[in-house]
Amino acid sequence: MLVGRATAGYNMRMNITTIAFDADDTLWANEDLFVATQQQYMQLLAPFRANWDAEELHAAERRNLAYFGYGIKGFTLSMIETAIEVSDGAIPGRDIAKIIDMARAMVHAPLPLLPGVAELIPQLSTKYSLMLITKGDLYDQEAKIARSGLADSFRHIEIVSEKSPHAYQRILQRYDINPQSFVMVGNSLRSDILPVVAIGGHAVHIPYHLTWAHEHVDIPANERTWQECDSIADFTQWLAQC
Repeated sequence: MLVGRATAGYNMRMNITTIAFDADDTLWANEDLFVATQQQYMQLLAPFRANWDAEELHAAERRNLAYFGYGIKGFTLSMIETAIEVSDGAIPGRDIAKIIDMARAMVHAPLPLLPGVAELIPQLSTKYSLMLITKGDLYDQEAKIARSGLADSFRHIEIVSEKSPHAYQRILQRYDINPQSFVMVGNSLRSDILPVVAIGGHAVHIPYHLTWAHEHVDIPANERTWQECDSIADFTQWLAQC
């Protein structure tokens, strides 16, 4: 349990009225699916170049974010682009079709909620105004939210193309929410924590066992200005102390 692990002097007394949650890898498992698909994909390309570096795929994903955004569609197009590069253009159409089939399988894959989520989110919604703030492909995110069974617990749902300080500020202004009464809960320091802290809000980091390379950021422990918790259950315990 990591309740209480934060920067020295972090304000534990606060009047929280609105809690926002990230979705992927905070409420349900997501990165596991991308990792499993990447492993299949690397096996598919092995005949063209043995032991090729997955960083080539990650680099393509980063390049393509500005064009295709986050999510399965952008990931798929990056896989196709990288396959062409790794094979020097020799990859046959049947293998491109296999990559597309991998993407379709991802869309229809099970959506396992993380421990405690199914019970605690509805409970929190009776005491706080809950929001869901997630980024990615609109169709993909809407479908996952509907399948999760959690939609009715959230007063507001926001799907954004990027989680920046400006994006969070715009959302809080739209709903007339004071940053000091707002806390964001998520697994990504880059997307869920640092932008919220930058605009004067509160943030709780619940790490996931997998982190997409693009989201990785190292912050020294003595520079943390947010709360660290192990799970959503730990978060609710921390919340009770505020």
